[in-house]
Amino acid sequence: MKCFLRIFILGDVGGRSPCFLTFGKANRIKPSKIIKSCTVALADVNLSKNLILGRTRPSPSAQNPGIQNPDGISQLHASFSTQSSKFPEYEMPSVTWGVVQGRKEKLVSRVIICDYLKSLGIIPDELEDLELPSTIEVMRERVEFLQKMGLTIDDINEYPLLLACSVRKNMIPVLGYLEKIGISRSKLGEFVKNYPQVLHASVVVELVPVVKFLRGLDVEKQDIGYVLQKYPELLGFKLEGTMSTSVAYLVSIGVNPRDIGPMVTQYPYFLGMRVGTMIKPLCNYLVSLGLPKKILARMLEKRAYILGYDLEETVKPNVDCLISFGVRREAVASVIAQYPQILGLPLKAKLSSQQYFFSLKLKIDPEKFARVIEKMPQIVSLNQQVIMKSYEFLLGRAIPSEEVAEMVVRCPQLLAQRVELMKNSYYYYKSEMGRPIKELVDFPEYFTYSLESRIKPRYQRLQSRGIRGSLNWFLNCSDQRFEERLQGDYIEADAAGPSFCMGGKLELPGSEMVSDEEDESEDEVLYRRTVSL
Repeated sequence: MKCFLRIFILGDVGGRSPCFLTFGKANRIKPSKIIKSCTVALADVNLSKNLILGRTRPSPSAQNPGIQNPDGISQLHASFSTQSSKFPEYEMPSVTWGVVQGRKEKLVSRVIICDYLKSLGIIPDELEDLELPSTIEVMRERVEFLQKMGLTIDDINEYPLLLACSVRKNMIPVLGYLEKIGISRSKLGEFVKNYPQVLHASVVVELVPVVKFLRGLDVEKQDIGYVLQKYPELLGFKLEGTMSTSVAYLVSIGVNPRDIGPMVTQYPYFLGMRVGTMIKPLCNYLVSLGLPKKILARMLEKRAYILGYDLEETVKPNVDCLISFGVRREAVASVIAQYPQILGLPLKAKLSSQQYFFSLKLKIDPEKFARVIEKMPQIVSLNQQVIMKSYEFLLGRAIPSEEVAEMVVRCPQLLAQRVELMKNSYYYYKSEMGRPIKELVDFPEYFTYSLESRIKPRYQRLQSRGIRGSLNWFLNCSDQRFEERLQGDYIEADAAGPSFCMGGKLELPGSEMVSDEEDESEDEVLYRRTVSL
């Protein structure tokens, strides 16, 4: 008898697995062997089909003592059905990938599993080249596990390769480690949604080294989870690549290594920026404007997000905008030092709005408005209602609008003061000091000093010694300088405070130019003074 056997599994019909035998010409085989071969083949096919469809059945040895269980299916099933001590609410897979399949069986199981995924609304096209589990049960558990974490079918469709991750070998170890380093369980779903590639990572080979690197940068242990939630892609970077070079460059321009950790916590994205194309061009441009490197380094330490401003699309247009609104080119560096955020604002719209408002309400022309910006660039972001409260308070003290405008141009910080504090200072000025309004107009900075910690104590010291000095003379100086003035035999003339100069030099009135090398503390004093405005 000449024949050969072909078996095709068409699907599950009525709970059965129909098989079709096709006979054709082949080598001569005895009929008895054909029957025996068919029996064994059908048994193997039924076994595979039941596993694919996730059916449970009695042990093959129980049904037919002649058929053994070489793959240890029952033992594997028992070992996979245990629960993880780390995630007790997540059940471990109850079945394995199935029996070792041939090429045809794999093709059949793939078709069945793809049909199952399609029935859930999952598009399996991207899984075409990946090896899938041999049973629907395994795939169902993967889908349900992801859904328990908070992922939807749409989220899975965004990155279908999630379904190629084993729950036991990939998902649970990775999620357990993420929770260990500070990402709360309630946030794990969102974390995976933002960075699904993490489930493919090896905890020991990929995740642990990145966390150790961050700790080496002085990122606090309790901040690791926060940093990774802000920028989960860090877990995919190579340590010897972009992260290391970014840190090395920032240290080279003067950033304190001890401040790298806080910078990472505030703005971890700079670790993924290329030095040659992003960080260095921005820093070089700011230095070219006259901003000293030491000031730039202090700025970056406190506001690392500046590194995220696009040089061509945001920073340069904003600098050009400042100049077009009347800010002097030599004052641009001072403006940036006082208010670094100005580099990333939608500046043209804000300046246009504020310039019109100052002209209409405060009677300050565009040229003087530019001087206001130079002295206090935060004005561009100050709420107009807040501005009007301070302005109306000064008008209510019988000060003419023209003089109020001059006071604002001289000391724009007036517009950011709380009216309650201004009232207290004004009341003390009139009732205790008894000085004329003209002196307030000449020295509007009076309202920017603390009444309790500076104005009252110093004025009382003057009264006890019978000294009468101008507001500028006894308020606009350090405590040490004030004591020296009290001990002096004469009252010196009022002197202006320090000023920021082009090129990073600090000019002190009545002294020579002090370079960065001669007095390293002056730059930091200037930065603290300007940032505190």
